[in-house]
Amino acid sequence: MQGSPLPIGEWQGERPAGLDIKAYLDADEKKSLLRLLTAGSVDDGKSTLIGRLLFDSKKLYEDQLTALERDSRRVGNAGAGQIDYALLLDGLKAEREEGITIDVAYRYFSTNQRKFIIADTPGHEQYTRNMITGGSTANLAIILVDARTGVITQTRRHTFLVSLLGIKHIVLAVNKMDLVDFSEEVFNKIRDEYLALTTQLGIEDVTCFPLSALEGDNVVEKSQRTPWFKGTSLLEFLETVPIHRDRNMTDFRYPVQYVLRPNLDFRGFSGKIASGVIRKGDEVVALPSMKRSHVKSIVTYEGELDEAFCPQCVTLTLEDEIDISRGEMIVRPDNLPNIGRNFETMLVWMDEEPMDRGKQFFLKHNTNTTRATIDAIPYRVDVNTMEHLEGRDFRLNEIGCVRITTAKTLFFDAYAKNKATGAFILIDPITNNTSAVGMIIRPLETEDINQADIPTLDLPRLGITPEHYEAIEQAVKELSRQGLEIKVIK
Repeated sequence: MQGSPLPIGEWQGERPAGLDIKAYLDADEKKSLLRLLTAGSVDDGKSTLIGRLLFDSKKLYEDQLTALERDSRRVGNAGAGQIDYALLLDGLKAEREEGITIDVAYRYFSTNQRKFIIADTPGHEQYTRNMITGGSTANLAIILVDARTGVITQTRRHTFLVSLLGIKHIVLAVNKMDLVDFSEEVFNKIRDEYLALTTQLGIEDVTCFPLSALEGDNVVEKSQRTPWFKGTSLLEFLETVPIHRDRNMTDFRYPVQYVLRPNLDFRGFSGKIASGVIRKGDEVVALPSMKRSHVKSIVTYEGELDEAFCPQCVTLTLEDEIDISRGEMIVRPDNLPNIGRNFETMLVWMDEEPMDRGKQFFLKHNTNTTRATIDAIPYRVDVNTMEHLEGRDFRLNEIGCVRITTAKTLFFDAYAKNKATGAFILIDPITNNTSAVGMIIRPLETEDINQADIPTLDLPRLGITPEHYEAIEQAVKELSRQGLEIKVIK
């Protein structure tokens, strides 16, 4: 029947007698999800590799197979009578005409062990923002290199971007090994050069594979043409790579999205757990008020839970009546995030319109939205050489280190420690375009902040006597809470 999936693995042929469909569906729902991206230079074979993964694992529908065979004959680049697997991913007309990937293409499939979401990202420098978008949620990155050319400038750029995004697992796919006669010497030379690069960038988990995406060697099945390679096939590795430790389960962060008040007897705080674990009875503190309470219940659509963890969406009720609203955060009293309005961040410029430091942007961080200004640009990064360049206003796809001040107080962690509370976006207030994405490096100390930009009250010079200092300090503190920072000299 057209549109029906091809059976694979243990489900080939007739369904076994006595099969419990509900148990099978329940088990399928509990499979872990691996999000991965592919990146590489032009013609390194990203789209072909993903197409081969889908084809050889028999995860295509019959109508997709028919269309693939038809398109391969009409516009394929694999040769006469050959299937062009890249056509499964390159869906735009311009991509098929030019033979390159332009936009991010997402593909979904699953095996008996795991579910997958693959982002096929473009390799050109002019599409850096597309790669950042595709990799923002990825657990793993597959970096492809051509066995004939080895590690090139684009390979270094993609690896730098992957490290910037905090992706913890990298696969180096040395593709087109069939064109170098599956030489172990060639593979080892490329592997050693790449490992030197990842060591420099502080990336620890790197696994290397010799592949031929076009012919299927070491993609889904181990190849007999690489007897010297002792690893598994790429698909087997993807099914088993451990990702459960990638999430921050230590630091409890709960940005409040909505105050739920269906009746007079219930008041809960709804949202998605950004990181960590929470249990009934745990002591918590609300930010920024610093009011303490204990978790009374953890409510979900299916019923109450004794504990919850990221990335679950739940509603928390507390033992005490505390005024908490959207954009505020519930955390543990002995494990607080950074609390402040000034921080240093890596910024990726995403807008066609160049940066204007005189503009006040909207900054969206979790459920919190506030005004923000770019105060300073310590440096820009040459994404091809990783060299630090002179700081100036960014243009499309440029990356660098900036210092930002927000109108409201934010509750954040360093991105390297906690992705969920260390990332944000800048929004142009006029066009409503996403201007930039940021990965927070650290909070700024007082000496790092441009003091010239902060209004100053010199109380003695203004003739204000000490008995009025306390009242003025209280007023300044309230203004600071509302987003206006004032320096007081007594």
